[in-house]
Amino acid sequence: MNATPELGIAEWIAPIAVAMVFIAACSLIREPARRNFSAIVLAGAGAAYLNGGLGLWEFAFCSLITFLAYRGLADYRYIGIGWVLHTVWDVLHHFYGNPIVPFVPTSSAGCAICDLVLAGWYFLGAPSVYSVFVNKEDPTG
Repeated sequence: MNATPELGIAEWIAPIAVAMVFIAACSLIREPARRNFSAIVLAGAGAAYLNGGLGLWEFAFCSLITFLAYRGLADYRYIGIGWVLHTVWDVLHHFYGNPIVPFVPTSSAGCAICDLVLAGWYFLGAPSVYSVFVNKEDPTG
């Protein structure tokens, strides 16, 4: 059995930075396109682990995430739930399956960190981060 690789400080900071860049970029998209785009990204993430080492469970997970993405077209909470479940899937792959990036052993653990940050933002309703800096108004409308 292979030892599970441990995360260093860079493996904690980089996924948080990736999530922040994604949130900042998505904040530029006007509603409801932001929510629709987010649902599409979630659906794609659901297929990221197909052939990831967990057999038929990969297809069941992909189907569940696709359903949540569809529901996410109308409600950010479903997108948040999808990212939480993807976090769980990342952790399972870190310990028992194949990493999401084959040549980076800690990539699934990093993905889990990133996904949890995204889930939190979606549970907040995916507000534009720019509204904090511009008189509390969303510059994207």
